Amino acid sequence: MKDLLPALNRLMPLMMVIFLVLASVQMAISLHLSLASFTHFMEWCAPAWPVLAAVGGILTLGGLLFETRAERLARKGLLRRRGWMMDVLARLTNRNALEEMLAREQRETTIDAEELAANLRARVIGQDQVCEDIATQLRRRLALQVRGKPVGIFLLAGPPGTGKTYLAKQLARQLGRPLLHFDMTQMSSPHAATQLFGSPKGYVGSDTYGKLTGGLKEKPDAVVLLDEIEKAHPDVFKKFLTAWNDGHVTEASTGQQISTVRCIFVLTSNIATEALTEIADRLHNDPDRMRAESVEALRQAGFAPEVLNRLDRIFVFRTLKGLDIARVSALEIEGMIESYGLKVETGGIDAGLLVDVMRRQSRMGDAASARDLVRSIEDMISESLIVARQQGAEMVRIVRDEDGTISAKIADGTPDNGDAIHARLTP
Repeated sequence: MKDLLPALNRLMPLMMVIFLVLASVQMAISLHLSLASFTHFMEWCAPAWPVLAAVGGILTLGGLLFETRAERLARKGLLRRRGWMMDVLARLTNRNALEEMLAREQRETTIDAEELAANLRARVIGQDQVCEDIATQLRRRLALQVRGKPVGIFLLAGPPGTGKTYLAKQLARQLGRPLLHFDMTQMSSPHAATQLFGSPKGYVGSDTYGKLTGGLKEKPDAVVLLDEIEKAHPDVFKKFLTAWNDGHVTEASTGQQISTVRCIFVLTSNIATEALTEIADRLHNDPDRMRAESVEALRQAGFAPEVLNRLDRIFVFRTLKGLDIARVSALEIEGMIESYGLKVETGGIDAGLLVDVMRRQSRMGDAASARDLVRSIEDMISESLIVARQQGAEMVRIVRDEDGTISAKIADGTPDNGDAIHARLTP
């Protein structure tokens, strides 16, 4: 009996065919159908056979395409639900976008280091080597499938106004990751850690998550920017050690451990800039010695040793020189004008103005950044920009006269009523 059941199961398709043939014969007999009438019916339907064949071919091709797509989705772990009724995800959300996101998370994460470096170099002026190095490091670390700590813990050191914070923001944008930005100058008190990691139960604020823990819970793949990290209180430093060492942070209000293995930590610092610049110039071809001496320079400058030991890489930003100052100044002026709701005409920033900025930067040395000089220009032309906008202008040009007077001229054909404010840039 046990051997009979498997045999019957194997013969089931043949039995089904025999049953269908017998049922067809029985139906023909009951309807008094003859072979001649059947032949006549087939001849009458002959014009429809090509149409039916075409429809059958299209349906077959569609079925093959569906099966091919379903097989690809199955390999990614995304089996499409089959059926005539609309799936709940197709009805309530964008199912295709959801499937793409899940597939992107499940496959190995790799980036094009050359493309990332090129995009960063195009936006961060004068720091080509840093852009290339950080892109290479990220490609290596993102490709790791087993990781017990964050993707990277990078320190960006160098003079102010050289693009450290801007690089971190661009890094988040180019990688398509959210940015969590914290100004560590506001974390100089021993109680500041509660702002980032939450308050223990029974204390004020214990009903809400900390800014860092809450942010990482919602956005586990964020770029965490800790600006001017050296100004944070030592108690805040200690809280970060677990995040960097063990791959998680603890929310004080609930005791929940929140993973940090998918995020990128970027720290910025302005201390020991002269020593670090000298080391970077002298040892740019020897990365191991440069790291060792950079760590020692930061330790002598008062940087916490326990933090230095957990850094993956230290990137030293160079002081802007020559045309790099002009490039940064032009971008800052453009951004300042756009903040007034206006645009700069192509070639609309007077070259003489940028030369004056470069001269002032050279005289003031590292004490002043290009951003500081642009603020002084804003003080001089802000009133004329307001007047231009009131006159309906959309585009302006910044002109420097021979006597040093700077003015914003309307460049879109709107008549100038003579209300533009002229200012003089002190040489």
